[in-house]
Amino acid sequence: MGKYFGTDGFRGEANVDLTVVHAYKVGRYLGYYFGKDHKAKIVIGKDTRRSSYMFEYALVSGLTASGADVYLLHVTPTPSVAYVVRSEDFDCGIMISASHNPYYDNGIKVINADGYKLEAEVEQLIEEYIDKETDELPLATGAEIGRTIDYSVGRHRYIGYLMSLPTRSFKGTKVGLDLANGSATTVAKGVFDALGAKTYVINNEPDGTNINTNCGSTHIEVLQKYVVEQGLDVGFAYDGDADRCLAVDDKGNIIDGDLILYLCGTYMKERGELNNDTVVTTIMSNIGLYKAFDREGIAYEKTTVGDKYVNENMITNGHSLGGEQSGHIIFSKHATTGDGVLTSLKLMEVMLEKKQKISELASEVKIYPQLLVNVKVFDKPTAKNDEDVKNAVEKITQELGNEGRILVRESGTEQVLRVMVEAQTEEKCRKCVYEVIDILKDKGYVKAE
Repeated sequence: MGKYFGTDGFRGEANVDLTVVHAYKVGRYLGYYFGKDHKAKIVIGKDTRRSSYMFEYALVSGLTASGADVYLLHVTPTPSVAYVVRSEDFDCGIMISASHNPYYDNGIKVINADGYKLEAEVEQLIEEYIDKETDELPLATGAEIGRTIDYSVGRHRYIGYLMSLPTRSFKGTKVGLDLANGSATTVAKGVFDALGAKTYVINNEPDGTNINTNCGSTHIEVLQKYVVEQGLDVGFAYDGDADRCLAVDDKGNIIDGDLILYLCGTYMKERGELNNDTVVTTIMSNIGLYKAFDREGIAYEKTTVGDKYVNENMITNGHSLGGEQSGHIIFSKHATTGDGVLTSLKLMEVMLEKKQKISELASEVKIYPQLLVNVKVFDKPTAKNDEDVKNAVEKITQELGNEGRILVRESGTEQVLRVMVEAQTEEKCRKCVYEVIDILKDKGYVKAE
């Protein structure tokens, strides 16, 4: 990771860690970089945060000052930007969003012409430009100055693309959607309505400060209650920029990313659509998922945490399905990024084609109890590599055998170690997790709360 750009773009508290000056400079450099031998065309989307408008204007100022023409999708999901970039001959796309973070955070995600996250070497060049005390980039003049174009039509084409994918009508199904007061508000209900579902919607009134607030995929309990109360067949919850999806079955149970990978993976394998009979996961996926895959004859790859790394593995090895427990699911035949609405459409396909409820299909997987505790430490590498900590991890690994696992990893964004245990009981999880945490405390690695 760079100084400003992490695994998911440039992210931070608006006008504290990520300022309008940063955004202007990102725009200035991208306009210059992509416009060296032609007039650059760059498309921008944003979520519903109050600061997204501020950052949009700052980016536009920088881009047009460097001579780029800027096409505005307005409020739209991240995957729609990736779709428009790769299908309509743009040099790059920018999404203004901090995804599932609180409203006061924001971020700038840059997407290359192929619909994937911008190459690290270009991000490095942007960072070097941001930190320069003098601005040496040429300013466009006269007719070379860029302009902005309303490009709502791009979002509408994305909606049309989503509507073209399902194999049958949703007529007769009752579907709940939690739109997280975010980007999905401009897309999801219209898609489900057009496909014939009786659509029930909550958290569909963004005001700039309520995105992700007690709603969406990070607060799935809201949708769980709603699905049961309304007697719905299924529910889907998205995050702020709608690149994640978690589901709720008819009984109110959570269908997380692991279960989505199982349901879609087994269905795709039956239809001969699961490339290499392999699903790409991260190291955080539940051991119960792997046992279910073993039973079904499905192979799996494990990457480090982050949909970026899942995507890289899929591209390198030609796999067609991958994702994270958090609900970032990638269907490489249809998209280059996680896409929450697409994921919900694919789950609907499984349910309708197999003529079974999601609760029945998901019951075939035994998800092991999992406990994850974040521990604030002074020095992540030193704490993680302490001999006593490593010995405790090895001891617990031996104790759990094939019926559990322990994982201690450094956070990529915070000064914390994440201690995670899966075991047959919640009591065993807690015992093992705190056995490691107690050692970290005894050795003086833990910051006082």
